[in-house]
Amino acid sequence: MRKKLSIPPLVLACVLTLAGNALAAERLKDLATVQGVRNNQLVGYGLVVGLDGTGDQTTQTPFTTQSIINMLAQLGTTLPTTQSMQLKNVAAVVVTASLPPFARIGQQIDVTVSSMGNAKSLRGGTLIMTPLKGADGQVYAQAQGNLMVGGAGAQAGGSRAVVNHLLAGRIVAGATVEREVPTVLGTGAYVLYEMLSTDFGTTQRAVEAINREMGPGTAQALDGRAIQVRAPEDPDTRVAFMGRLENLEIRPQKTMAKVIVNPRTGSVVMNQMVSIESCAVAHGSLSVVVNAEPQVSQPNPLSAGETVTTQQSAITIDQGKGSLMTLRAGANLADVIKAINALGANPQDLLSILQAMKAAGALRADLEII
Repeated sequence: MRKKLSIPPLVLACVLTLAGNALAAERLKDLATVQGVRNNQLVGYGLVVGLDGTGDQTTQTPFTTQSIINMLAQLGTTLPTTQSMQLKNVAAVVVTASLPPFARIGQQIDVTVSSMGNAKSLRGGTLIMTPLKGADGQVYAQAQGNLMVGGAGAQAGGSRAVVNHLLAGRIVAGATVEREVPTVLGTGAYVLYEMLSTDFGTTQRAVEAINREMGPGTAQALDGRAIQVRAPEDPDTRVAFMGRLENLEIRPQKTMAKVIVNPRTGSVVMNQMVSIESCAVAHGSLSVVVNAEPQVSQPNPLSAGETVTTQQSAITIDQGKGSLMTLRAGANLADVIKAINALGANPQDLLSILQAMKAAGALRADLEII
């Protein structure tokens, strides 16, 4: 009976699909982007109203109080700045959005609303009109609408239960574009494509595919990432030309062997190209336990002494047994996972083992810690 391979839940293996000995073909639009065609980040500061007593405590967030006074002044209501307000249904928030390329005036985009004060929840709130600005300080969109928060929570008697996150929400189509960002498709007779990753082999294959489909001399590689393509200057013809380009199928070269390690979460991600050489690994664990117990010293009844309390500490060090285990060379990802599972290490110990294997030259992969 064939045994199933068990993979630790925090060790993820990303396996690339292989067609024979070559990688499957991908479209040019999945491997490259057009220079100048990009998103633009927008940000704004606003207020969320209509909360059910879960807003900011204005005594601890003075900027919320000041924002309310400024908003009411613009609406024709004047309040003294020295007045103490206790408003629990209002929260100060930061609104972020991404302005897509070729966005036109009147187009609606999604926004994300996040609390910046000490509000307990944004559930059920409404964002009032908030201008969204770009890096140049100009207003590019106006946001307003009802928040959609995916969490839930309840509290009573000092106890609180929360499901998911309550301090950030999203408004679908919550902002309207008020200013356009001009996007130019290339300069003159050329359009520049930028590969998502620097790979001379894949870039050359993209150039060959474009020249084979569109004619010799259409594309030229400038370096390992940029491809200069001669395109028609008429706008309509250029759009149709680029539509054909982005659907060209290209077989990228094999990716380099890489292992990504995240020490904060204990996760390890490796691709299909990872392999190991024969090596021996000893894995053990070390635990230190400190116990402190109060000791009371009572004087004799007629000694006129005082009762003294001291701390008695006991420290125990337990070093787990680690046996020397031989890992056989593995030429594919399944063999690598099988060898790693044989160690019986937890994810945190696995990080140290992979680093040691890399230093010893047994891990044939680039180890990257994020």
